[in-house]
Amino acid sequence: MNTDPISDREAADTTAQAPLAPALYLFPVPLSDGTLHHVIPDANIAILRRVRHFAVENVRSARRFLRAADRSISIDSLSFVVLDEHTPPEAVPPMIQPLLDGHPMGIISEAGCPAVADPGALLVAEAQRRSIPVIPLVGPSSILLALMASGFNGQSWAFAGYLPIDPSARRARLSEMTRRILREGQTQIFIETPYRNNRLIADLAASLSPDLLLCVASDVTGSRQSIITRPLRQWRTATYDYDKIPTIFLLHSR
Repeated sequence: MNTDPISDREAADTTAQAPLAPALYLFPVPLSDGTLHHVIPDANIAILRRVRHFAVENVRSARRFLRAADRSISIDSLSFVVLDEHTPPEAVPPMIQPLLDGHPMGIISEAGCPAVADPGALLVAEAQRRSIPVIPLVGPSSILLALMASGFNGQSWAFAGYLPIDPSARRARLSEMTRRILREGQTQIFIETPYRNNRLIADLAASLSPDLLLCVASDVTGSRQSIITRPLRQWRTATYDYDKIPTIFLLHSR
């Protein structure tokens, strides 16, 4: 009896032949400009070909993703609704109408996994409230990939998103994060607007304990990928340039 696992291509062919349920499919998107098929399984593409209704964070980037995934997809025949940080909550429930009409629907964010630090979570919540199946698909998450490579605690961690811009609020947030690191051993994960990456590292190195460990995970899965963990005392004198490069920051203790 042949017990060899099926290939990604065979899995994609199987998916293409099966009926596509009227569910909300969450399509991960590459984090960088590298080869799409290196980070997105063929099975995802097989499902993508058969969905005609999408909620997207940005129509232009969604169309670019679809073209890269499969140029045979007739993008002009698809319907898109925008779900981004500016979408009012009352605009979300009507977006789910294709699902109520019995059609599969997809969510596409600008990068990474939909609904993880992403406005797509609002549509997922609406689907759950209506008992509509939600199907997350495999793909890259900068948060998880950075955590995997950091060497930090992966059993207790928190993603804080962007730190406050106000200096006093930022100090308070960092103080609370430090307490959780030291008291609970919890890994703290956060991001910054890319053009402020270098300034953030300098601020952390100047204001926090030199014994804390900082991992800087930059351009994850991309051609310029760099994931470095070192004490803040070493970051103070290190040479680096993460300007305008998507980057994840993680803090932990020795």
